[in-house]
Amino acid sequence: MTLGDLLTGRGEIARRLPHKLEELHGPVQGVIVLPRHLSWPGMREFDLSDDRVRRSMYGVVLTQGRRNDVARFLNARLLIEDWPVIRASLDPKLRRWCERRFALRDAAEARKARG
Repeated sequence: MTLGDLLTGRGEIARRLPHKLEELHGPVQGVIVLPRHLSWPGMREFDLSDDRVRRSMYGVVLTQGRRNDVARFLNARLLIEDWPVIRASLDPKLRRWCERRFALRDAAEARKARG
């Protein structure tokens, strides 16, 4: 990490994200209860079967989570599926880091081409 990365805040994002998409082992179904450091009281339970709720939770975890939170609560396949919607709500710096680190743009385009 360069001094420029530290001064512009890019180092923080890099530290918070796992190194590879394959490190995201979150569940694909059920209800997730986020820890207190990620959500407000009354807004901790997220049903993964509800697309809007799941995307909202993914946005919270990406913007507020630590590296282990991202790996624990996000699922690689669901992130790829939901990325076209999720990306629009993220800070541009975080969006670019996610797309580079996890190759999300390429994965979404490959998925679209397959089916």
